Amino acid sequence: MASASTTTIRVSRRTLQLLDELKERFDASSYEDVILRLVLEYRRRVVERYFGVDRGRIAGFSEEDRGEDRE
Repeated sequence: MASASTTTIRVSRRTLQLLDELKERFDASSYEDVILRLVLEYRRRVVERYFGVDRGRIAGFSEEDRGEDRE
């Protein structure tokens, strides 16, 4: 994923080592790809935690549930 502008961030050697391991595991082509994947996964989990609380307890809507057919 190419970006129009770039920047440099300073990380510890330990963090770089972890990024290297994830880069290999994810088969990513860059550290940016690794970081984006981690951020997107974190966002997905946050959304599931806050907006997925009723998952499995609420049934889907059916045609009979439509409000226009009620009196």
